[in-house]
Amino acid sequence: MNDTTEKTIGELVAEDYRTAQVFKAHNIDFCCKGNRTLAEVSARKGLDLDALKKELASLQSNIKEDLPDFKTWPLDLLADYIEKKHHRYVEKQIPVLQQYLNKLCKVHGERHPELFDILEQFNISAGELTMHMKKEELVLFPWVRKMVAGTTETSTLEAPHFGTVRNPIQMMMQEHDNEGERYRKISELSNAYTPPADACNTYRVAFSLLQEFEEDLHRHIHLENNILFPKSEHLEKSLLNT
Repeated sequence: MNDTTEKTIGELVAEDYRTAQVFKAHNIDFCCKGNRTLAEVSARKGLDLDALKKELASLQSNIKEDLPDFKTWPLDLLADYIEKKHHRYVEKQIPVLQQYLNKLCKVHGERHPELFDILEQFNISAGELTMHMKKEELVLFPWVRKMVAGTTETSTLEAPHFGTVRNPIQMMMQEHDNEGERYRKISELSNAYTPPADACNTYRVAFSLLQEFEEDLHRHIHLENNILFPKSEHLEKSLLNT
């Protein structure tokens, strides 16, 4: 991993997703705030830059996980993957988590009033994510697929009704930021998803599922912010000469 200092966090994770483990350990946001360089993050958080670089470099000595190299995928394939893998996961897990969290509030809410705040934040997130994913599925992703098809067609590709792909991308990224902030708050309310001493098995399962949901959201946002979105902008410029 050469000259990591000036690369953005998002670029490093796009090159090797295992680096996300290092950033997570240091509470560094690699998805919503992945546009910051390693040097910037280290300075802002008061971290030892050289030590952080050594942690990242040490990954090279380990056997690389058999993970897809998403940055090499065609953009239509990546859009399909995000929709089928991450959107479907969110849709499936929302009612499951709502059921668990509602039960926790009824049984444990008197002793742990923070559960009501966690439920409120998750319910807001559920509504926002549902609308967010539909906008991607109905507006952004179809245009990405149309652009990919346009690379092999002789007919002229016309600009989309929303002007440029940058417009929906900016909206999606702002909504990603909102969700990133929301789950930082949920993590704080739940003590980093650590069940209290008096937690029952349902409590523990609920927090485990909630943490899994956040981690999946991080991967989801990373694929879009750091790979799909910038590559889509580049492709549009090449096709429309903008």
